[in-house]
Order: sequence, then structure tokens, then C-alpha cells
Amino acid sequence: MHIRGDHAELVVGGRLDVRSAADARTALHTAVDSGRGDLVLDLTELDSWDATGLGVIMGAHRRAGRANRRLVLRNVPPQMQRLLVATRLHRILAIEAER
Repeated sequence: MHIRGDHAELVVGGRLDVRSAADARTALHTAVDSGRGDLVLDLTELDSWDATGLGVIMGAHRRAGRANRRLVLRNVPPQMQRLLVATRLHRILAIEAER
């Protein structure tokens, strides 16, 4: 798993799973805490996520809300989009429409 970017936009790649959750959580919390406005997570390079990875995303979403910010998912791969719909998290998370 890799995350690159700044406090406004991060590109998440690889696998967001139980093995990478702690590092991802730290990176996302740092980005939320050090910026203002929307925090965009570009998921173009994300290969997969498991329940732990999805939990990291939800934790970052809650933290962003407490900081008066909004976490926005961009370029969500189709299989992950289906999971968000199946779990109804697409109603909670801000997901940028496909361009």
C-alpha cells in the first residue's frame, strides 16, 4: 500500500488491508489534521480493500467531520463501488461522480 499527496488530496494505491491499516490510518489522520476544506482520496491505484481497510476509510470520514472537513472519494474502482452500495456506505461517504 502507498499513499502520496498532501493535506488536500491523497492518492491511495495497492492493497488497503489489515497489514497496511496502521500506516494508512496514520497518513489519513495527519492529512485531516493538517488541512482545511475537502480531503480527496483518489482511489485510481487502489487494487483492493478488506473490512479493516474500509474501517480506516470510515474512521478518516468521522475524523474529517469532527474537523469540519469532508472526505471525498474519487475514482472508486467498480468492484469497490459495488461494496459501498451493498453496505449502504455510499449514502454516508461523499463519492465524486465519474467524469
